[in-house]
Amino acid sequence: MPDPNSLDFDPSGPSRGAAGAARGAPLGRTGEPGTVAICFVIAALASVRARGLDADALLARVGLASHLLDVPQARVSAAQYGELWRLVAVTLDDEFFGQDSRRMKSGSFAMLCHAVIHCRTLGQALERSLRFYRLILDDIHGVLVREGREARIELHVRPGAPQRVFAHETLLMLLYGVACWLVNRRITIQYAKFAYPQPVHSAEYRLMYSTVLRFGADCTAIGFDAAYLDLPVVQNERSLKEFLRSAPENIILKYKNATSVAARIRRRLRQLLPGDLPEFEVLARELHMTEATLRRRLHEEGTSYQAIKDDLRRDLALRYLAHTDRSVMDIALELGFSERSSFHRAFRKWTGGSPGEFRRRPVADFDGQFDRFGH
Repeated sequence: MPDPNSLDFDPSGPSRGAAGAARGAPLGRTGEPGTVAICFVIAALASVRARGLDADALLARVGLASHLLDVPQARVSAAQYGELWRLVAVTLDDEFFGQDSRRMKSGSFAMLCHAVIHCRTLGQALERSLRFYRLILDDIHGVLVREGREARIELHVRPGAPQRVFAHETLLMLLYGVACWLVNRRITIQYAKFAYPQPVHSAEYRLMYSTVLRFGADCTAIGFDAAYLDLPVVQNERSLKEFLRSAPENIILKYKNATSVAARIRRRLRQLLPGDLPEFEVLARELHMTEATLRRRLHEEGTSYQAIKDDLRRDLALRYLAHTDRSVMDIALELGFSERSSFHRAFRKWTGGSPGEFRRRPVADFDGQFDRFGH
């Protein structure tokens, strides 16, 4: 029988969280789940279809219609994607989605977490994680490099092995998600480079990794401050059980701590009109902190006040465009942009396209599919 505390737990149907996400939730509700681009759903199902298995049945179990896969800019909730991840892993008995010559058998991820939980520092935990993956995967492996004040996780593909983009994305997701959880903070990724050409969904990479991206590199890598490697592992066996119970939803999105300063700020801003957000010094006073302390706390959590505001405006922009007939200029003004052109530049940075292009997509019928990637 599958272990319900491991990633290979096979639920009998969509969980309460996934079912609720499928119905959609109003933007601004506290605790609203994040979303994942439809391209990652398609990638996760590729090996299921390649084996002639019923991918549509798996979609139905998490409350998704198969025709949603034909909508390029559609998004699904993190809860739904997490449920789908578990179902695909059980169906294939492979927690790496068929992205390697050797299966990553069900239960591997839970065993990895047990193997790193007693490490003293994040650096030791990452080294052990990478050794673990080298044992169970044949085609791709990672190394941890520390050079002065910079550290990076590099991924290398075995000569002659196929270059699978989703393999790189999945392994980075697993490594990064566990690393952030182990030290209970979001690790700021300073840059990311990839050993393959720029994919069509590269706009998602700015949200997943960093705004500093390079493609066609000698290897795939994410770079971060080496000081993170010396941070102590703060999790234990008890917190591990809860982490595994919530996996993989809690590693699909950027690390989120509901009690963090950033989470408190997000909850506060959702109560306000998007064009009437407080200045940084006002917010610091509300939180009973100095500006320097608040800035430092946000930096330690891997974000900034500007990034939090941008995320809120992006989420609202997507909802307004998808579910109202308001003009682009009205939306821009509502979100605090003084000019239409500045809103267009911001929107293109968020999504890779213009507001008009987004609105012309046949996505308005898919309520709840656009909000809050990574938050």
